[in-house]
Amino acid sequence: MIGQRDTVDGAHFAFTDRWGGVSAVPYEELNLGGAVGDDPEAVRTNRELAAKSLGLDAGRVVWMNQVHGDDVAVVDGPWDSAAPIPSVDAIVTRRRGLALAVLTADCVPVLLADPVAGVAAAAHAGRPGMVAGVVPAALRAMMELGAEPDRIVARTGPAVCGRCYEVPEAMRAEVAAVEPEAYAETSWGTPAVDVAAGVHAQLTRLGVRDREQSPVCTLESGDHFSYRRDRTTGRLAGYVWLD
Repeated sequence: MIGQRDTVDGAHFAFTDRWGGVSAVPYEELNLGGAVGDDPEAVRTNRELAAKSLGLDAGRVVWMNQVHGDDVAVVDGPWDSAAPIPSVDAIVTRRRGLALAVLTADCVPVLLADPVAGVAAAAHAGRPGMVAGVVPAALRAMMELGAEPDRIVARTGPAVCGRCYEVPEAMRAEVAAVEPEAYAETSWGTPAVDVAAGVHAQLTRLGVRDREQSPVCTLESGDHFSYRRDRTTGRLAGYVWLD
């Protein structure tokens, strides 16, 4: 259920795998995405199971309506249940104990925290979002709340790797013009993009030194959802919160 978990100075980071939930094929088992065609009741149950396994209250987890952009929202509690969830790709909070969540199935889930300032963030960095600068935008929002780059802890979760993310040559050139570190080649010798490498390059330039990247490629791993591999599939989640 929880494939990776890490705690640093009271900042908690966790990434799910696909197992331990109640969703049926093709979303089996722990689909946490509510907009992929799965039974809504199964998704609610899965979110409750995942939260419980982390010692969290499922009602105190903040999700996003992700749209591959660079908009950031600062939150101090769950969204108003009577209103639509805002379309953002990063959320930031100073509320300790409030968990932030990001959904992925090949994109890079980015979790950030400054335990000293008590500021945390979650960002959804697919290829368009990485190019648009969603991670730098999230960092700027964190710094406006008192975070310092050299104190920020960054963790990126399971995502499609540069050896597998094949793209047209023109697209690779467009991405590399913005973020050269994302330039890649597949294991079979065709043009590719390494989104995680691009994200980590952005973090490095902004002064974030404590960074770790998951070694899991979602396309290669049968324990993780992959949109590029399966198209109709579930979503993984990354969670970040502060004591």
